Amino acid sequence: MNALLVDGAEHPEVDEADGPAADVLLPEATFDPHEVLASIDSMAAQRPVAAQIVALTHADDAGAKELARLLAADVALTGRVFKLANSAYYGLSGRVSSLQFAVTVVGFSTVRSMASVALTSTDQTNLPPEHWTTSTHLALAASALAPRMGHRAADALCVGLLAQLGAALLHHHDPEGYGELTTEHTAAAARRAAEVERYGVHAVELTAAAMRQWGFPAAMISPLAQLQDDTSVDGGLLRGAFEVTERLTAKGHRPVPIHRLTCERIREVDVVPVLTHVRTEAADLRRVLQS
Repeated sequence: MNALLVDGAEHPEVDEADGPAADVLLPEATFDPHEVLASIDSMAAQRPVAAQIVALTHADDAGAKELARLLAADVALTGRVFKLANSAYYGLSGRVSSLQFAVTVVGFSTVRSMASVALTSTDQTNLPPEHWTTSTHLALAASALAPRMGHRAADALCVGLLAQLGAALLHHHDPEGYGELTTEHTAAAARRAAEVERYGVHAVELTAAAMRQWGFPAAMISPLAQLQDDTSVDGGLLRGAFEVTERLTAKGHRPVPIHRLTCERIREVDVVPVLTHVRTEAADLRRVLQS
């Protein structure tokens, strides 16, 4: 069983990481996935509060009051939660004045996702180029597309926010090699193919593995794990979010018909307001997460 190191003590991960399942984690990987995921332990030492929040596997483990008490010990993370709760996304600008209320507004999964991001971004210089731009666009796009794809908007926001976690881990594991890879392959699909060629798996698969080890709900892991399955509606949520992101951020991107990526759930006419929403809100969300 892998464990998350928090305040010098080991917090065991969920049971599904035990036994045979743990031994076949990402079997196609050309690196040791356990070693890469274990690198988060050293990052956790720098953000012990974030690590404790990630170690909570269910919302029942901590109510809003208890989670707010724990969160208050990390000033930076507290500030981000406050700013997000008061952002235009939730429509409560200037009205969230207590941390407990802020936690209630954004929800347990979002706080936990923000803590997960905080663990892997302790050193801003050790992140792939455009990490925050991509993450914030994916989060907002996934959230906006979620209702048509059968997902809760709040969960989809977390899925998009966490999708690039695997890229951050690969960059930490192989900074020179991954840096060259991202420079050469700027399109998301081409980059995933290059990641598979170099590492045996793509970065989003690594994200899914990390979330599985941390005990995130299966419904949140599925869009990541099934990204490459063109017949998967769950995977279509994230494929659609990547397409929206690239239309807004990738110079020279040639749009792919959105219905092909989303199992016919979303039409081009549906994407127009999504593009406007993401374009409008992305900078604000990025400021919240990087503050």
